[in-house]
Amino acid sequence: MARHNELGRWGEEQVVEKLLLEGYTIAERNWRMNHLEIDIVATRGDDIVFVEVKTRADRQTDPLEAMTPRKVALLCRAAEVYLRVNHVRLTPRFDVAAVSGDGHTCEMEYLPNAFLPPLKSY
Repeated sequence: MARHNELGRWGEEQVVEKLLLEGYTIAERNWRMNHLEIDIVATRGDDIVFVEVKTRADRQTDPLEAMTPRKVALLCRAAEVYLRVNHVRLTPRFDVAAVSGDGHTCEMEYLPNAFLPPLKSY
């Protein structure tokens, strides 16, 4: 497995541990449908949280820079499909976790309600 894949899996594991400690239930990890993907789907109370995890080995590059408008749009589309396919009636929220480290050290910036889904124009 490529090093960046291992690093990404490690970063996601760090975020899952944080969410579990905060009382969330992990509903899905690496959910996929066609070209759509959600790193983590978690629930707590009336909320369903779609978490995008960005992991980097060093702090020289900001993992949040990878959250482009296109990435936001794809995550929102994936969440919309997830909610519809699974008949979920919870309140959606979009969080972003930026994880830096290498397995020995870990720094995390967790942004709840990182963005609102873009409105469709008709």
